[in-house]
Amino acid sequence: MTFKYNHSSHSKKVASVVLAGMMALSSGGAAMAADSTQTGPGQSAAANSTAAPAGLFSDIKAGFWAEKHVYKLAYQGILLGNNGLFRPGDAVTQQEAITMAIRFMNAESQLNTSTAAALPTNMEVGNYFKPYVALALQLGLVDKTEEAATDVSKTTWGQKPATREWITKLLIRSLNKDAEAKAQNNQSTGFADNASISDSAKGYVNLAVSLDLAKGLDGNKFNPTGSVTRAQLATFFSRGESLTDTKYPNTATGYVTGLKDGQITLVVDGKAVNYAVNSSTPYFTKDSETRAAASDVKLYTKVLVVGSSGSASYVEVIDANPQVESIEGTFARSLSGNKIGLFVGENYETYSYDENTAFIDQNGNTIKLSDITADSIIEVQRETFSADKKTVVIRVKSGIVNKSDNGVIAEVQTSGKTIKLVNAAGATEQYTYNDSLIILYQNRILSLSDLKAGSSVKYTVKDSVLQTIELAQGVEQSVRGTLVEIGGNQSTVTFKRDGGSLEAKLLIEKPEVIINGIQDATLNDLITDATNGDKVELTLNSDDQVTRIQVIGRQMEPLNGATVVSYNSKTKLLTVLDANKKPYVFTLDEKTKMDYNAAKPTLAGLESLLNDGRKLDLTYVGTRALSVKVIYKYEGTFTSIDTANRKISLLSGSQTITVPYTTVPTVEMYNKSSASLSDLKIGDNVTVTLGSNQDVVQKIALKSVAQFEVAGVETNGRVRVKADLLTSQFYVDQAVLTDENGQTITSAQLVTGSLINVTFEGVTPKAVQVIKRTLAEVTAVDASSVTLKQFNGSTEKVAISGAVKVVKSGSTLTSLSNLTVGDRVEMTKDTDNSTRFRVLTVMSKQFWSYDGVGNQILVKRETTTDTNYRFALGSSVFVHQGDNTLSVQSLRDNDNIVLYLLNNVVFEIQKQ
Repeated sequence: MTFKYNHSSHSKKVASVVLAGMMALSSGGAAMAADSTQTGPGQSAAANSTAAPAGLFSDIKAGFWAEKHVYKLAYQGILLGNNGLFRPGDAVTQQEAITMAIRFMNAESQLNTSTAAALPTNMEVGNYFKPYVALALQLGLVDKTEEAATDVSKTTWGQKPATREWITKLLIRSLNKDAEAKAQNNQSTGFADNASISDSAKGYVNLAVSLDLAKGLDGNKFNPTGSVTRAQLATFFSRGESLTDTKYPNTATGYVTGLKDGQITLVVDGKAVNYAVNSSTPYFTKDSETRAAASDVKLYTKVLVVGSSGSASYVEVIDANPQVESIEGTFARSLSGNKIGLFVGENYETYSYDENTAFIDQNGNTIKLSDITADSIIEVQRETFSADKKTVVIRVKSGIVNKSDNGVIAEVQTSGKTIKLVNAAGATEQYTYNDSLIILYQNRILSLSDLKAGSSVKYTVKDSVLQTIELAQGVEQSVRGTLVEIGGNQSTVTFKRDGGSLEAKLLIEKPEVIINGIQDATLNDLITDATNGDKVELTLNSDDQVTRIQVIGRQMEPLNGATVVSYNSKTKLLTVLDANKKPYVFTLDEKTKMDYNAAKPTLAGLESLLNDGRKLDLTYVGTRALSVKVIYKYEGTFTSIDTANRKISLLSGSQTITVPYTTVPTVEMYNKSSASLSDLKIGDNVTVTLGSNQDVVQKIALKSVAQFEVAGVETNGRVRVKADLLTSQFYVDQAVLTDENGQTITSAQLVTGSLINVTFEGVTPKAVQVIKRTLAEVTAVDASSVTLKQFNGSTEKVAISGAVKVVKSGSTLTSLSNLTVGDRVEMTKDTDNSTRFRVLTVMSKQFWSYDGVGNQILVKRETTTDTNYRFALGSSVFVHQGDNTLSVQSLRDNDNIVLYLLNNVVFEIQKQ
């Protein structure tokens, strides 16, 4: 997972000193490309410069905060890439920023590449960038006199990282607002570090702030010498497009007049232009940084499209308000020449329509003009962006509906006598019905109960009331009853319908049989009897054949504490006595559920135990034994131990059970290798296992729950876990595994790094549940709730009821008051179901290097004896500066960073 959140030290969205919340852009092929002859350090070969890929750059994942701006600029040709990479967190060099500015101004046609550009001696740049820098000087984007004072002793002028102050000037000048900026040079910027801002830059900073392109950092500072990332610069240029009249050859802005599958039509400068779109076309809106859906593009809204060859590469809704006007009136009649007449107030007016005009009813569903009846109140909507003012929608606001259509049943509401349908055009509509409604299938009259959601139908409506519904295909039906007989060749089933008489139905060749507790059940597992047969729900297909039989009830009887009299392995007949010495005879088979002291019980294994005097628990129907459990253990709450008389007692359900022991029984506890009876406490939840003769205690296993972090999962069901920095392992192949939502999973679905609660019976795992783990920043806290800013950017207010634990600085506290706004926490459920917050440890360090093989970072030692300088990274460590997500690879030697750790693992790195 990716973590992202705000913190008080970076609460304002700052992308550059001059960029307010800049969120994206950058590196451009230009930004990264160079002539094949390297003329400066760090320049790459021109052969490596490639146009923006058809999708995201490989280092820009879906949902990246600057994705929108990168997409647009890449497809406009302003932004290029290098071997499919974007490098969003890298600092922008001066030569890269100038190349971006020239492309942003669409001024590349003015480049002079015929000869090497003549530049001032101190303005050394890569060969690729020379024409761009020369043109920037010519256009006044940079000032030769100002640049003469630049310190180039450590790096070339072109490779010098662009400062916030320098970028501010470049961007304002690229917007052709140089004069406006200079006019404000004598005004204070109002920032606390105003004195650190060059006098020649103050006007540019003032203008950038007034244009809402720049904001201050914490402490109301501007930090004029701070660097700007590629992503930040890209966002600024993208947003700056709204402040310039520059036109780009493959960018068009117009109004949507057509939306079809795979196509969007715009009216651009009075002409219709079609663009192909598909599932991979990115959609955005002007006021959001996150992706929108294709359905967010509506007719007659203003949209920007970037694309070529009739294909849209990027779509952005500029104004979501449809450009239409509405006229309401009373429908009179349709006229020749594609016109309608209606009364608007006291005036009779006519309005034209064409093949693109939509006719819809009061539910928003498509209708035909002939469906509109006289005196209906209608609304005519006309577009307002052209002189023609074409009619785009004619909508019935109230009136009588008469129509025939095909559709699908969505919902039948018998209480209100309404039926909801989805018509052939995909629109939902709802109509009332009465007792005269006729429901048909192949000339057979059906009942209302035969209408099922999802059924395809043809229907007619008169005076807004459903008249007929004809099913296009047979419907699946369900009936309930008691099973009486399965035909000898398993082709028929006889049942007694609930509240009815005996019925017989044909079975399909292999009907599905569902019986709770029996996996892969078959017809042979069903109990048939005129009075005690299974209660079932039968599913019938359109041919009235049974496709599915689900047992919803069995009239089985329990018989607990029975004593075996005899068992015949040939006839499978078991004779037992109940507690009152009443005899019973049952038949066993392979389908009888068996339980004895074995991991995988079998009938053969059970038979060897059915000797005279054996104690059993059974369930049965008639003479058939449904389950047989050899009593080999008791489960309950430990209540007492009588060492003098060598007896132990436990409460199992509502019954107190006392069992003797001859030799001291084995005691099993998880995480205690040599437990004894003295380790047991009154109230412990235990399982008592009996000896082979069921008369004495052999073993006592304490039931316990422990929480672990998954360290690894092997294919044989063995799981490696960590707890309190210690690693252990156990098998879960015989345990019940569930996810955070209680759904059953397999061991292969356990994820390294996830938390699990494991329920042990002694040392044997019996249940494993994945525990939800939330990493977040505390933004507010009171006596009963905590507001968390999750690392993915979302905010959640968590109501806390019941016990709470706050693990902080090695202590476990029991009040939310011990949480502080700004704390980074891990919120989970503890083994006792209490809500637990573990506060992450905070360290301030200087970055040294990154070990990609070991997934570790190394920091500068504070002293020569400091050994705490190497830290493991979490699988999804969040690296950021302010609100800008970075990669760990973008960190540089001596960067000041703050580490947030849990159990010595880094989950967040905040670059200062």
